[in-house]
Amino acid sequence: MRNAPHEEFRDTGATRDEIILKYSPLIKYIANRLAIRLPQHIDIEDIINSGVLGLIDAIEKYDEEKGVRFETYAEFRIKGAILDNLREMDWVPRSIRKTASMLENTYLELEKKYKRPATDEEVATALEIDLDEFYRIMSQAKGIQLLSLEMISNYEDVRLKLLDCLTEGEGKNPLAMLKMEEMKDLIASAIDNLPEKEKIVISLYYFDDLTMREISQVLSLTESRVSQLHTKAVFRLRGKLKRGFDEA
Repeated sequence: MRNAPHEEFRDTGATRDEIILKYSPLIKYIANRLAIRLPQHIDIEDIINSGVLGLIDAIEKYDEEKGVRFETYAEFRIKGAILDNLREMDWVPRSIRKTASMLENTYLELEKKYKRPATDEEVATALEIDLDEFYRIMSQAKGIQLLSLEMISNYEDVRLKLLDCLTEGEGKNPLAMLKMEEMKDLIASAIDNLPEKEKIVISLYYFDDLTMREISQVLSLTESRVSQLHTKAVFRLRGKLKRGFDEA
């Protein structure tokens, strides 16, 4: 029995299976991009399967009258389903979560103190460790950055809030649209206040969709250095954005 086509594809007579096949490269691209920063024991096939479920959810819930392209909506749902599955797996050890929280809070407190982004030396001094130890724990904690800007809050799913606002469409929900604009302004301000190289890495990675290797070529840096810049930027952003969302 053929699956009923979605409204978006009715003119082409596409079935759900055909839509899934069409967008399977997108699922694999998102899954592989996220998997780069995952521990090796996590199976890429599990990630891809979660993405397929996200695409099915997008097919069933998409409403073209809300003014969002299906590809945009599908990408959010695919990534959201993968991240939700990873959150349920709880693959990040408690010790690493504690380290990440410590780094976020330290960056935030030092920025409040100095009215500018803190240097590596200042963070290390605040933590009462030397620079070698600072870089070691930074490297240890970078795995949690997979969830980075997609999961700013641990107690409330901000990603879904952003998605809900995005899919409301102009004029459909003025309060939601206002909240969306506030969040966008908060994120833009936080990114704008990053050190220059970290700002460039965040922009190229999240907005231009470049890989760490591609960014390393653009900036003439090693891939490990780019990864380090990304990790520091995300720790700065997570602390500031959590506080911003808490106060909103």
